[in-house]
Amino acid sequence: MVTQFSRSELVLGIGSTSLLASKRVAVFGLGGVGSFAVEALARSGIGSFLLVDSDAICLSNVNRQLFATHSTLGRRKTEVARDRVLDINPAARVELYTGIFGTDTVGDFDFGSFDYAVDCIDTVTSKLLLVERCKAAGTPLIASMGTGNKRDPSRFEFADISETSVCPLARVMRHEVKKRGLGPLRVLYSREEPVSARETSPRAEMAGSAEGGASAGSVTKRVVPGSLPFVPSVAGLLIAGEVVRTLLDARK
Repeated sequence: MVTQFSRSELVLGIGSTSLLASKRVAVFGLGGVGSFAVEALARSGIGSFLLVDSDAICLSNVNRQLFATHSTLGRRKTEVARDRVLDINPAARVELYTGIFGTDTVGDFDFGSFDYAVDCIDTVTSKLLLVERCKAAGTPLIASMGTGNKRDPSRFEFADISETSVCPLARVMRHEVKKRGLGPLRVLYSREEPVSARETSPRAEMAGSAEGGASAGSVTKRVVPGSLPFVPSVAGLLIAGEVVRTLLDARK
């Protein structure tokens, strides 16, 4: 019988659809990387999701984030992501957490209930907290390192955090993971040197990054990295592929 996953089974093998349908994946951060990871995971047939993000979609997201269009401006990323997943696979189960993942909220999550966790957060403290809790629960985790100010998506590679170089975010994470004894940690990173960000506006911008946004009503001046449509999207697709491969390899 032909199903929406029939073409995938020709590559992944008989039984892959039912196995992936039984898996629960948590994606933390639904921006440029996370949105494309969710899309590919939904199209691969992952059966259950927890989608975590605190932000609403804004105009500057439209150039690179899958869920960001003019028709979704102002809507919560989690809600748009849920609608997208269910439109792709109505049988999927989608749970949302619309809030910041951090020390004040970490108790809201059952890390042992995930078959895999995907870190697309852009703040170091939250990334480290996620690594710590997944490690304690024995939950597999893949973490995205920096994609901002990069031009060449062909430079992405998977590695343990201890083997990374060049990427500024990976450098900080490498130091902290080693200091806290949280390794090994599988990451996706790029050794491409980031370009220098050009300040295009003197105006203060709302600090509304994936899991590290400012409190409501606050405005923070910060250096906002540039980002292109074809760099974080590739990172998200690569991460989704790694998740699917790992889950299927576990059956062997």
